[in-house]
Amino acid sequence: MSPERPQGIVRVLAGILPALIMAVIFVLVAMVFFVSIGKPPLRTLIDMVIFAVGDTYSLSETLVKTAPILLCALATILPARLGLASVGADGQLFIGAIFGTAVVLAFRTAPAVILLPAMLLGGMIGGTLWGFVPGLLRGRLDANETIVTLLLNYVGALLVNSLVFGPWKNPNNLGWPATVNFPAAATLPGLFGTRAHLGLLFGMLSAIGFGILFAKSRWGRELAILKGNAKVGRMIGLSFSRQALLVMSIGGALGGLAGICEVAAIQGRLQPGISAGYGLTGFLVAWLSGHNPFIAIVVSFLIGGLIAAGDSLQLYAKVPAASATILQGLLFATALAFGGLSQRWRRFRG
Repeated sequence: MSPERPQGIVRVLAGILPALIMAVIFVLVAMVFFVSIGKPPLRTLIDMVIFAVGDTYSLSETLVKTAPILLCALATILPARLGLASVGADGQLFIGAIFGTAVVLAFRTAPAVILLPAMLLGGMIGGTLWGFVPGLLRGRLDANETIVTLLLNYVGALLVNSLVFGPWKNPNNLGWPATVNFPAAATLPGLFGTRAHLGLLFGMLSAIGFGILFAKSRWGRELAILKGNAKVGRMIGLSFSRQALLVMSIGGALGGLAGICEVAAIQGRLQPGISAGYGLTGFLVAWLSGHNPFIAIVVSFLIGGLIAAGDSLQLYAKVPAASATILQGLLFATALAFGGLSQRWRRFRG
C-alpha cells in the first residue's frame, strides 16, 4: 500500500471526526432538553428518527421541508462565496411567490406546458429583483447587505399580506386571506406519487452545479480571490461590484424559486405564512455546511427531517409545537460552541 493512501484516509477521518463529535454532543443536549420537558429522551429520539424517515410518508414530508430549505441555503451560500452575509432568502421567497402568482392569475387558462415554465420564471425574476437591490447597494454604495436584506424580508412579507388581504383576495374564502386556488396546470408535479416535488430536484441540481463551478471554474477562483482580498482582486482586473450584483441576483433567483415552488406544490394558492422561517433556516444550513453546496444538501435533509419529526411529535407524542425550533437553536448553539472550543484547542496545541 502506498504511503499516500494511509495519509489520505487519515485526512478523511480527520475531516469526519469533528462532525461526529459535534453530532454526539448535540444528541446529548437534545436528550437533556427532552428530560426538561418531561419526555423520555431515548424514546423521543427514536420517535424523531421514525417520524423523519421511518416510512414513505415520513420520508416524503422530510423531503417537502428539505426543498425550500436547500434553495434558501443556496441563496445564502452564493453571496457568502464573495464574503457577503445575506439574510434575505425569506424576502426573496415572498417576492418570488408574488411574481409567480401574478403569472398564474394573469394566464389561468394557459396550458401547463406554457404556464408552469412561465410561473417558475416569474418567481425567479421576482427573487432576482429582491437580490439585485441589496447587491447594487453593496457594490456601488458599500451599504451593509446584511441590514438591507434583513429589512427587505419584512417588506416582502408585508407585500404578500397586502395582496392577499386586498386586490388578490378570493371573495369566496369566507374571510380567509388567500388568492384563488391555482389551476391544475400551475400545480408543480410531485415525485414518485408523494408530496415531494420538483423544487427538491431544482435545489439538488443547483447545489451540484454551483459546487462544481466553485471548485473548478475560473468564476469560482475569482470569487475566492475577491473574498480573500478585494483590493488585490481589483489590481488584477476583477470587479467586486459586478460580482456582488451577480451572486446576490442569482441567490435571489433561487430564493424566489423556493417561494413559487412552495406555493404551487404545497399551498396551492398564495396566502400568509408560506415561509415558516425557511429563509433563516437556510442561513443556518449555509453556516453549518461551511458554505459548501454539496454539504448543504445533507444538512438541509437533516434539518428538514428535524422539522418534519417535530410536527409529528407534536401530534402523536404531545411534544410542544416549539420543540423543533428549539432543537434547531440548540443545534446552532452546539455548532458555535464546538467551533469555538476547537479553535481554542488548536491554538493551545499550536
